Amino acid sequence: MVFNIIFNYHTKLNIMEKPVYLKDSNDAKLFNELRKKVNQRVEAIPENRDIYIQIKAVILPLLYVGLYVFALFNAGKPWIYILSFVLMGISLVLIYLNLIHEAAHNNIFKSKKMNGMVLQIFDFVGANSYIWKKRHIASHHAYPNVDGWDTDIEQSGLLLIIPWIKAKGIQRYQHRFFFLVYPLYLFNWMFIRDFRDFFDNNRVILKTQGAIPMKEKIKMVAYKLFYFFYQIAVPVLFFKVSISLALGAWFLQVIAASIFALFVLLPLHPLPDNAFPKLDEKNGLPFSWLNHQFEVTNDLKENNWFVRNVLGNFNFHVAHHLFPNYSYAYYNEITEEIASFAKEHGLAYKRFPITTALGKHVDLLKQNANNAYFILEE
Repeated sequence: MVFNIIFNYHTKLNIMEKPVYLKDSNDAKLFNELRKKVNQRVEAIPENRDIYIQIKAVILPLLYVGLYVFALFNAGKPWIYILSFVLMGISLVLIYLNLIHEAAHNNIFKSKKMNGMVLQIFDFVGANSYIWKKRHIASHHAYPNVDGWDTDIEQSGLLLIIPWIKAKGIQRYQHRFFFLVYPLYLFNWMFIRDFRDFFDNNRVILKTQGAIPMKEKIKMVAYKLFYFFYQIAVPVLFFKVSISLALGAWFLQVIAASIFALFVLLPLHPLPDNAFPKLDEKNGLPFSWLNHQFEVTNDLKENNWFVRNVLGNFNFHVAHHLFPNYSYAYYNEITEEIASFAKEHGLAYKRFPITTALGKHVDLLKQNANNAYFILEE
């Protein structure tokens, strides 16, 4: 999912070998047993539910473009123009949840080329599809919640998410001002995060990505320029929108998208109930791969039509980390199998109401600000 603006990067690994999960033959057998149950459950579903995501691959981009065109043709009505741009921000997040995320895992179409075309939508809405896929697959999915390897918790100074890193300076007050920082999330992504991942040799992504091709760097800059051209320049130059209105509407669009995105993404990993595993001196992790996914991830209890069909089943996040080869259209049944299996075998499956999970995230910020981890150790 996504948190560069909010975390302070402390860990500097002298050894560049990738982390190694604890080898546990019993856990390997458990996962094979669970995978067999899940595969049988999905194969018993007669319909191809991915067709519904394929339909969204047409509808959601058209919605985004339609709102943009509607805004331009109502340029003389400031409030309609602003509202249209705000709704573009909401639709941007829906595109991410329903399409971009699934396309990165090649779960929408059987053709990788078709999935790649869907993924490129990300380039047109201010992000970068190339580096995001690398972050998501080779970093976040490979090492979720592992400091120094999961780009979603890569640190940048204002807020501290890792419990076992001591809060310093302004971080000791983070629970009092975090609500001012989070709405700036996508601004950081557009203006700082992408550029740093492409050009800063100290970034986490380079541990898993290696050298980035020059053509991708050129494409990134070109798409960014095109994004700002159609978002700001076109309304001002061709539709007589004032600069202040163009900038203001775009600003509110990104604010709305940031809040909506983090509302969905924050409750899934950075909670005090989830582990932030430490690497040992040999770059080893304390859990097996199976146990790691349960320890660092939780689900949300909400399960209704809106969550399943609009939010891309992000409530069933454990299923996604265990079985990313299945699209979210099957997570309802897969999660039933996971929950039952976890209870039977004593695995750390966690599920919270979204309001509870968001409250727990605030608790984590507060605990980290007060250095609670160090107090408990002492």
